[in-house]
Amino acid sequence: MANADLDIRPIDEAPSLKARAYEALKSAIAGMNIYDDEAQLRLDERALSLRFGVSRTPLREALAQLEQEGLVRIVPRRGIYIARKTKAEMLEMIAVWAALESMAARLAVEVAADEEIAALHELVDGFSAGDVGSHMFEYSDVNIRFHQAIIALSRCKMIADMANGLFTHVRAIRRRTIFERDRARRSIVDHKDIVEALEARNGERAERLVREHTLKLREHVDRFVAID
Repeated sequence: MANADLDIRPIDEAPSLKARAYEALKSAIAGMNIYDDEAQLRLDERALSLRFGVSRTPLREALAQLEQEGLVRIVPRRGIYIARKTKAEMLEMIAVWAALESMAARLAVEVAADEEIAALHELVDGFSAGDVGSHMFEYSDVNIRFHQAIIALSRCKMIADMANGLFTHVRAIRRRTIFERDRARRSIVDHKDIVEALEARNGERAERLVREHTLKLREHVDRFVAID
């Protein structure tokens, strides 16, 4: 069975190697498209230790923490695997994200500065529904940053913390599905409408548009995405 090929750099000696290994692994996993049909999910502990340049003890501690967070599975006598949610779990996670981000949008209307909302144009105006097909990989990353920005604009730490717990899996499913069934084109239109509602300080409309936008992802996953 092939091992997952993570983008990992050696870690310098530091007081908390476990913490640094944890952050590096979490970042590498977040950067993968773990719901791609061809994704390699098995991790090789020895290879990771060599690539990080650390002993196995802090690495195992980091992996244990990632297992507690549901990002890896440690199977005795079989190995370590990047965890994927079941389809039912993924649908629940997207629904929770929709609730969190839509409330974040409503709060952003109340607390975000004009220039902070205007900065969203940098994530929206560079793409058009007509030509996004030639910039799909670039738009995939910008799409994720747009949703992170909405969360941040709320200035609500609890919403941010809860969203962070969902982020790796929701990001991965967004990355996989943005290329499917004209979703990118429709996403651009939705994003422009959301920014318009935020700039108009229309909290009710911004909240509704963000919620509906994410629930479209849920509907797409429910109808068209198979997760083993």
